[in-house]
Amino acid sequence: MSREFLIAVIDDDEPFRLALVDSLCSLEYRARGFASAEEFFAANGESSCDCVVTDIHMPGMSGLDLQHLLMARDLRLPVIMITARGEPGLEARVAASGAVCLLRKPFGADALIGCLEKVLEV
Repeated sequence: MSREFLIAVIDDDEPFRLALVDSLCSLEYRARGFASAEEFFAANGESSCDCVVTDIHMPGMSGLDLQHLLMARDLRLPVIMITARGEPGLEARVAASGAVCLLRKPFGADALIGCLEKVLEV
């Protein structure tokens, strides 16, 4: 089944970002990677994507900061946040930000597909 959705993958970890973009493409999604939230906005990524998958902890603008900026600009893009860190209250902060899913690295393809199907109503 071909999926016409474009997924923006924002993660400063290049090998992980490239692997995630490749995985999404193998699942027949279109995907584009960005090394930072700043790069995403500089490329006007918010105007062309259907969903954002972003790391929470990155140098510069964090995934939570990115979500807040999208909301401040009244851009209602679904956001899936990912992290390798465990810290108290993180789930609550992610939920309060308006993100629709939180995935903890390493996560399986099924977990990612479940989030994508939820946010994109596939």
